[in-house]
Amino acid sequence: MTPFMKSLTERPCHTVTSNAPLSEVIQVLTEHNIGAVVVENGAGGVAGIISERDIVRQMSKTADIGDLAAADIMTRDVVTVTPATLSSEMMQIMSDHNCRHLPIMADGKLVGVVSNRDVMNRTLEKYKNEAEAMRAFINS
Repeated sequence: MTPFMKSLTERPCHTVTSNAPLSEVIQVLTEHNIGAVVVENGAGGVAGIISERDIVRQMSKTADIGDLAAADIMTRDVVTVTPATLSSEMMQIMSDHNCRHLPIMADGKLVGVVSNRDVMNRTLEKYKNEAEAMRAFINS
């Protein structure tokens, strides 16, 4: 496992159940300053994912979301990655599937979530390290 993936799987992964009311989903997103939350399937796996965008889209249809649960608006066909997935592959997956968050699965269990910001920061870090190595090579 790369240091990048190790850091992603060591941080807390916030989830909700499929019957969680949207008010709880919003509370989790706000409290943890995250853009999406995984909806767990009860067996440690992924039933879906809900992003801030999903909630806003639902509210554009109806402002009354009080009776809705996570299962009512979650994205069900969730693309996942493993700890072995490279950041460049994640970037391509996110682009291909027009998503900003990817659950990380190991042995059928949710172990983390990677965001497009995580991937962008990792890519910038790699470019910075390459540039520094080139400068060191040129100056030696």
